[in-house]
Amino acid sequence: MFDAQIRPLIDRILNPVGRELAARGVTANHVTIVGMLFGLAAALCVAFQLFNIAFWLILLNRVADGVDGAVARASTATDFGGYLDIVCDFVFYSAIPVAFAAAQPENALASAFLIFSFIGTASSFLAFAILAEKHNISTEIRGKKAFYYLGGLTEGAETILLLIAMVTWPSHFIFMAFGFGFLCWVTTITRIFAAYQQFSD
Repeated sequence: MFDAQIRPLIDRILNPVGRELAARGVTANHVTIVGMLFGLAAALCVAFQLFNIAFWLILLNRVADGVDGAVARASTATDFGGYLDIVCDFVFYSAIPVAFAAAQPENALASAFLIFSFIGTASSFLAFAILAEKHNISTEIRGKKAFYYLGGLTEGAETILLLIAMVTWPSHFIFMAFGFGFLCWVTTITRIFAAYQQFSD
C-alpha cells in the first residue's frame, strides 16, 4: 500500500551506495545473496527467541534488498537478478513465521495461516506479472522492476513492518499473524478482481 509512496525516497538514499558498490565490482546478485543470509540468520534467532538480534538482522536484510536494486540500476540489471530477488524475498517472508512456530509450538496454527495467506498474495502477484508481460503491460510506479508489480493492501513495506513488530512484541505474534493474514486475503481477492477486469475476454 505504501511502496509506491516511499520508493522515490528510498531510491534517493540508496542510489549513491549502489553506484559506489557497482564501481567496486559488487554485483546486485552478491547483495541479494548476502541479504538472504541475513534473513535466514534472523529466522534462526527467532527460533531461539533471540528477538533483539533478529530485529537488527531483519533491518540488514531489508537494507540489502534495497541496495541490490540500486546496484542493478548503477550497472546492468538482469532478468535472473529480478528473479533471484523475488525468490529470496518470499523465502525470507515465510521463514520468520516458521521460526515463530519453532520457538513456541502454540504459534504453529497462526504461523501456518500466515504462510497460507502469503501464498495467496504471492501467487496473485506473480500470476498477474506473467499475464502483464504477455499483454505488454508495464508500470514504473514502484520504480523500475524486472516485471510488473501489482499493488495491494499488503505489500513489501507492510510486510516488513509486520515482521519488525513481531520480533519487537513476540508475545502478540498470534494476534498479528491472524490479523495480517486476513489483510493478505483482502489483497489477494482485490488482485483477482483486478486481473478479471484486465484480462477477462
